Amino acid sequence: MAVQIPYVREIEFIYEASERITPLIRRVVAENPSAFTFKGTGTYIVGHGKVAVIDPGPMIDAHVEALMRALDGEAVTHILITHTHTDHSPAAAPLKALTGAKTYGYGPHGAGSGEEDGDMDFVPDVEVRHGDIIEGDGWTIECVHTPGHTSNHICFALKEEKALFTGDHVMGWSTSIVSPPDGNMSDYMRSLDLLLTRDEEIYWPTHGPAIRDPKPFVRAFIAHREDRERQILEQLEAGHRHIVDMVPIIYAAVDKRLHGAAGRSVLAHMTRLVEQGRVATDGPVTLGAEYRVP
Repeated sequence: MAVQIPYVREIEFIYEASERITPLIRRVVAENPSAFTFKGTGTYIVGHGKVAVIDPGPMIDAHVEALMRALDGEAVTHILITHTHTDHSPAAAPLKALTGAKTYGYGPHGAGSGEEDGDMDFVPDVEVRHGDIIEGDGWTIECVHTPGHTSNHICFALKEEKALFTGDHVMGWSTSIVSPPDGNMSDYMRSLDLLLTRDEEIYWPTHGPAIRDPKPFVRAFIAHREDRERQILEQLEAGHRHIVDMVPIIYAAVDKRLHGAAGRSVLAHMTRLVEQGRVATDGPVTLGAEYRVP
């Protein structure tokens, strides 16, 4: 039986309107809905007067204008980037130009992921690392490095509200894409395990609604990935040696238009299984390689 993930998909908002969602947090949702962004990119504003902006979003003029309206009369002191996909970081450039704020992130984009375009232009003014503390006027943020979705993915923990801005690492509406070569399933699983050691009580993903009971959700994501690996091993035992043959069976209930992305996910799992010695192949781990149980 497939693992049941307690998805949360109900979210009320108005595109490009600033909405206060907690005493310290406001959100502005960009009008860029898609199969990968759900309803759109949610840009977060943290604090009052002197604020941080998390994930400014895509390069859409209307979204940048909406952010500037929301920030009218305030000073942006920090621009924080969870990772460098084009639905998260490009608007940092005009926001920086308009406000003079520095950008903060783990680093520039790594290798191309194959599913979402990387923002190759973004280079943070300040490179942050796991455990770094960013302090503002009435707010404190801890950096939590969570590679997996991308190698430079980082979450931001708002200490005053025991809240975690999870970017694309953990979302309520869908599992995260892990697509090699920049996406790495072993890193992703370790990053999920890391969240189980922390005490945040609510997650604010960049796409979709808040996750208000995060630990069971994270455990379900881990179980889902472990179940996917079991399915891959079953396919190998049944004689299917290529990823292209496994995807239509494993993802039979998924829209065929998403089978390309599903294949990238299977490749990420296969890379992990080969690393663990549970699967063997003669040569590099690729979409077209032939695999077997050793």
